[in-house]
Amino acid sequence: MRRLKRIFPCCLAVFLFLVLSRAGALAGNERGASTGPTAAKGSVPSDQYLHVPPVKIAPNMEPVIPHPDQAKQVADKLAALERKFGKKPNIVVFLLDDVGWMDVGFNGGGIAVGNDTPTLDAFASQGLILTSAYSQPSCSPTRATIMTGQLPVHHGLQYPPMYGQAGGLEGAVTLAKLLSDQGYVTQGVGKWHMGENEGSQPQNVGFDDFRGFLSVSDMYTEWRDIYYNPEIALNPARFAMLEKSDFNHNDVHCVKGQPCQAVGLIDLDTIKTLDQEWSAYAEKFLRDQAGGKKPFFLYYGTRGCHFDNYPNDAYAGKSRSHTSYGDCMVEMDAVFGRLMQALTDSGQLENTLVLFTSDNGPEGEVPPYGRTPFRGYKGTTWEGGVRVPTFAYWKGVIAPRKSEGLFDLADIFPTALSLAGKPGAALATLLPADRYVDGIDQASFLLAEKGDSNRRSVLYWMATQFAAVRIDEFKYHQVVQITDMIAKKGWNAGFSGGVVDKTGLEVLFNLYTNPQEDAIVGIRHLPVAGILQQEMLRYEMEVLPKFPANFKLPGG
Repeated sequence: MRRLKRIFPCCLAVFLFLVLSRAGALAGNERGASTGPTAAKGSVPSDQYLHVPPVKIAPNMEPVIPHPDQAKQVADKLAALERKFGKKPNIVVFLLDDVGWMDVGFNGGGIAVGNDTPTLDAFASQGLILTSAYSQPSCSPTRATIMTGQLPVHHGLQYPPMYGQAGGLEGAVTLAKLLSDQGYVTQGVGKWHMGENEGSQPQNVGFDDFRGFLSVSDMYTEWRDIYYNPEIALNPARFAMLEKSDFNHNDVHCVKGQPCQAVGLIDLDTIKTLDQEWSAYAEKFLRDQAGGKKPFFLYYGTRGCHFDNYPNDAYAGKSRSHTSYGDCMVEMDAVFGRLMQALTDSGQLENTLVLFTSDNGPEGEVPPYGRTPFRGYKGTTWEGGVRVPTFAYWKGVIAPRKSEGLFDLADIFPTALSLAGKPGAALATLLPADRYVDGIDQASFLLAEKGDSNRRSVLYWMATQFAAVRIDEFKYHQVVQITDMIAKKGWNAGFSGGVVDKTGLEVLFNLYTNPQEDAIVGIRHLPVAGILQQEMLRYEMEVLPKFPANFKLPGG
């Protein structure tokens, strides 16, 4: 009811706007200013949809902006590739940890911020750079969104489960499971953090094989470090408590149908070598797939560059910044290069879609950390927390370009299944009727020549709260986080601020003129604010009553 009260004024504004616009059209469609009409024709970018109603394609799927011509072009292209290679395309998702939008050179960072990323920049320049790609505010929610195609309100992982807390993918229909059903070899490598309980482990949610750790980097190290946590590391009783605590302390190997096996204990020394060991494991997997009859899905989640970064000896001091974070970025650039070289050497690059991205924006509490030109950090729904560096690469298929079309990491789920032969509404046939897909099939966007996004809006969730919406360049907030609201000193950022859920009616920003989100423009854009509020109302009144919120907080 609070939502209806808040939105009514702007719904009225939209109604009046439409009436006045219609009157203007009847009067000659006059546009201009107080000085008189204008002869300027203006322009309508093909991927702006404020004025375009989306189309519902299935009861349990988000509505889309259809582009029939580009969809036909891509269907023909995929059919030709399947005839050439004799199988569906391979899919690689390469997911960095806590890396900001401007940490990479292809977004203006790289060498300019003290960590060269020449390999990433080279492949990005030969692919499709997505300047408005969105994660969730933190790690586990994003990873589960990729795996399920659902927003946290539906998949249930609103927060990262830590130190044995409950919460995970158990019971979910995952991307790995559905691709496996379509005949794919499914391999996971690196960071998991989607539940340690047996039912949520990778080998039990669709992966044939997994090598990595089940939680998050700092959980294995922070309590061991006498500089970061002397209160525990130098207190034998407390240290013993953490050593015996109920979480998996190991790098593990998991095979479908079997329990995970420990490869080795993770401590302050072994943490340094994980990314190198994991990349070697993934390289071998890729080379072993050469000549195989089945396509493969590789989900690769790096350890880097989540705090605390303990640089591998081969990379310590190798960045221009000489910081642990900068050194980590240089190592991640090399890791990506190793996997791409394995695809090249094994002759599989021309039949493989590679998606590069990060699980959220930079973590702002523990320096040194990543960079973003936007407001906010990991843990918030400001652009800095959720707009992430992203590109799609497919040799000979994706032409070099940049796009401002909206892309949510939830879109990876339906897009991958589209490549596997289940495009658009066909995906709904693979899911129970009670599973809502928040992702949108973006195969035609990524693969068509000058393709446009099929997504009209991005919906931002902050844990259990519906926080914001973006359409085109406009973003409306109804819940925000103020990072220094509670304390002005200490490490303040996304997980240490205060949440404001009683914002004004017109908290609207133009992300083109004000990407820092610190100059509200709502009062001069009432019709726009109304349309964005109506989009939130659509989801609250049409989607959530039929597909209710699934809140499974850690410890709950």
